[in-house]
Amino acid sequence: MATLRDIIARKGGTVIAVRPADTVLHAANLMNERGIGGVLVLDAAGEAAGIFTERDVLRRVVAPGRDPATTHVGEVMTSPVTTSPPDLTVDECAALMTRRRIRHLPVRDGTGLAGVVTIGDILAYQVGEQQATIAQMTSYLYDVR
Repeated sequence: MATLRDIIARKGGTVIAVRPADTVLHAANLMNERGIGGVLVLDAAGEAAGIFTERDVLRRVVAPGRDPATTHVGEVMTSPVTTSPPDLTVDECAALMTRRRIRHLPVRDGTGLAGVVTIGDILAYQVGEQQATIAQMTSYLYDVR
């Protein structure tokens, strides 16, 4: 059974992060540049203090009319952060993300952050597995032996 370790190995373990003192404008620009929907917020020790996502921008910055150039990420981030070990299976991860209603899941191994898995990563993996199964079944049923 595939685990989050497999997904991180496939996509890479790069973690895009900001600090709590960074402005929302800085974080939003970083997310736009990288084409991502969220960034991890790391404290001075490099630990996950929170996560800042597009949802946070809408609900905690835009809707209340806060200035993104002066609002600090630490004021509007989601905290605490749900994290996962790398040996969690893809199916367990999908269930966790659905139950918690989250789209980004930092993965921690024994040495610290191993990467971040998104709901898109999970869906892409599951679709790939289903396509492979369909191809195998089609080959079995219709190939001339």
